[in-house]
Amino acid sequence: MRAILFDLDGTLTDPKEGITNSVAYALEKAGIPIEDKNDLITFIGPPLADSFAQFYGFNKEQCDEAIKQYRVYFKEKGILENKVYPGIKTMLQQLKEDGRQLFVATSKPHVFAKTIKIFSKLKTILHHYQLAEYFDGIYGSELDGTRSRKGEVIAYILEKENLEKEHCVMVGDRKHDILGAKEHDLASVGVLFGYGDEEELQLAGADVIVNDVEELKQYLLSKR
Repeated sequence: MRAILFDLDGTLTDPKEGITNSVAYALEKAGIPIEDKNDLITFIGPPLADSFAQFYGFNKEQCDEAIKQYRVYFKEKGILENKVYPGIKTMLQQLKEDGRQLFVATSKPHVFAKTIKIFSKLKTILHHYQLAEYFDGIYGSELDGTRSRKGEVIAYILEKENLEKEHCVMVGDRKHDILGAKEHDLASVGVLFGYGDEEELQLAGADVIVNDVEELKQYLLSKR
């Protein structure tokens, strides 16, 4: 496990507030009022188009408009409405000191994961939370929907970074992370401190499931 790929939402940071607020904003623009934003937690992890179609029956045109409205709120406010899970920075630092290559593999558009203009300043999610320095590469989808599937993001990282599959592991909290890893014969670790449960991760075929950040750190450091 010389190269470790991390999901972003639900794995490195808790994005609940920002994502649910952004989804609620988009749905309200579509004439769908939301009484309890906790009902929108299912949007954390999967591609937005899939969730709008699955949970609200949106067609492609409606999905495109909903995603557009989602980004209006997310770009202005939601992008910074999240928190780094306790212990993540310490884990990343120790993994780097141990000589590992670390990458972010997110379905979130990389323009949001890496660079976006907010409040007239250039900020990034990972820079804002002082995580960017630990990563050798930050990869996500494009705003036009290209590479919105986790398997596509992983394939792109493997190619761009010239990584050997047998030395890579994907870490994530949802089935999409595990299934994306399996598409490319990567080892996978499911985490239970995010938004997927044990049954979801087991059914997806996670090689290992850990309960918290400390357990994740100890496992990754033990695998050389």
